[in-house]
Amino acid sequence: MFFPISGVHISPLLLAVLGFVIGLLGGFFGVGGSFLTNPALFALGLPMNFVVGTDLAHIVGKSFVAVRTHGSLGNIDVRLASVMVLGTVAGSEAGVQAIEVLKKTAHVDLVVGTVSIVVFIFIGLFSAWESLRALKQVSAPSENRKDDFLAFAHLAKVMHRIRIPPMMSLPHSGIQSISSWSIILVSLISGLFSGFLGGGAGYIRMPSMVYALGIPTHIAVGTDLFEIIISAGYGAVRHAMNGNVDILIALIMHTGAAFGSQIGATLTQYFSGPRIRLAFAPLPLLGAVLILYRFHTRA
Repeated sequence: MFFPISGVHISPLLLAVLGFVIGLLGGFFGVGGSFLTNPALFALGLPMNFVVGTDLAHIVGKSFVAVRTHGSLGNIDVRLASVMVLGTVAGSEAGVQAIEVLKKTAHVDLVVGTVSIVVFIFIGLFSAWESLRALKQVSAPSENRKDDFLAFAHLAKVMHRIRIPPMMSLPHSGIQSISSWSIILVSLISGLFSGFLGGGAGYIRMPSMVYALGIPTHIAVGTDLFEIIISAGYGAVRHAMNGNVDILIALIMHTGAAFGSQIGATLTQYFSGPRIRLAFAPLPLLGAVLILYRFHTRA
């Protein structure tokens, strides 16, 4: 099928299946799935600026479905998400503007693709190392609120020592006091990645909430999806204004993602935090391989 907005030929069935898989993974890991969606769309021939904008548009609808399921499971810290919005919007706008600067050159695909590869490899390897270390320390990893702080608790402790006001409590996440600026810093960085690399940047935000803020994994998953609606929604609108969104591709992908995200969100209640993070680790690495494959085929 030919998509006139982006000028590419892609099978609608393939897009729907891709949407289902990404929805399933996103609902389970609490990420938008751009670590796979972006490389897959790029490998299918979509230009990188359309990859970024279209992925953001597709993620918004899918995340609404997953958030409803996570909300019923009690996995969303609304107070945490409301503060993260501040940094997310600012960072996302900076990422969008960076894409616009690169569009004026002939290097947008190379730069965004290379940055994606580096980020995905780092996240994949780090998640694998940390989750394996956590599993070794937890004799019975079934208590999802007790196993999140063992392997990397010292980083969260450092962040909690920051006492720059205003301070706030996150009782739903079991945190008595934390600086609002620590939360905003995490969301600012993830928002930047969202606007620049596409997706909701859950592959940055979800691990950051666990490792840097000390949020239990299950709550980080649900809260991240809630936050993705805001970050991806803002980024999608801004990229659409700049002509970087193929809405037809996004809608077809959403038909599959709507079903997959519900299934993935439900499955989280059957796994402990470290096991969720360990299962997540290979996926960013797969995304890096797909981008490298696309670069190889274009060479």
